[in-house]
Amino acid sequence: MSCLLTGISSCLSEKLCDSSEQADSAESSQRDAAQSQCLDMQPSRSPRPSANLKPEMAPGSTSPFLKPFALRYSAGSRPGSGRRHTLPASEFRNLSLTDALSVFEIEREAFISVSGECPLHMDEVRHFLELCPELSLGWFEEGRLVAFVIGSGWNQDKLSQDALTIHVPGGPTVHIHVLAVHHRCRQQGKGSIILWRYLQYLRCLPTVKRAVLMCEDFLITFYQKAGFKEIGPSVIAVGDLTFTEMEYTLGGGAYLRRNSGC
Repeated sequence: MSCLLTGISSCLSEKLCDSSEQADSAESSQRDAAQSQCLDMQPSRSPRPSANLKPEMAPGSTSPFLKPFALRYSAGSRPGSGRRHTLPASEFRNLSLTDALSVFEIEREAFISVSGECPLHMDEVRHFLELCPELSLGWFEEGRLVAFVIGSGWNQDKLSQDALTIHVPGGPTVHIHVLAVHHRCRQQGKGSIILWRYLQYLRCLPTVKRAVLMCEDFLITFYQKAGFKEIGPSVIAVGDLTFTEMEYTLGGGAYLRRNSGC
């Protein structure tokens, strides 16, 4: 009888053990399935780049964070395609040695046909433009000389033969050697305009007190209209040509006007 009870007890123990193992196996399977489901629900992550790997850069780009792009310009805004430089329509400035040839050509055409003599020859034009360019004034239209005045410094009450070739720096008097206008620009008032501007320019020079010149009789009226007064016959003569000396007093300040040079 005791043997029978022992066998029954042993069988029950084995069954209980088998049931416990099955339960543990089922619980483990459920736990693994749950973990797998949780992993499937998490967003995927890209692997981290190794510290030794450099990020790829677009060709021509100096930074891995900038994308290459093409520059586009609107019509007329491309560098180098802007508006072309144009010369000023009208400009007044002091003459230089580079203007000497243009000066002499205008002067020769203006005076040779009238009196047969030029107030200044080519070497004299260059002489005064080198010594005292600040006492000259040229009128340029689109870069071309159309009228000019050339003067030099003087320090005597009246002009003498020396005044034709000498420049006295800082002298109180400006000797106006020549005023001429291009033949295509005559009868347009340009002679009066450049003379007026020249006189206003001289007012800006602190040491200059007056301007003097000598002219032929048919030009006396022209200079009188500009404010010159007769001094009397000039002691200078060129061949058969005689001249009248005229004077303009530079009193007060210059009239403020655009391009007056002040």
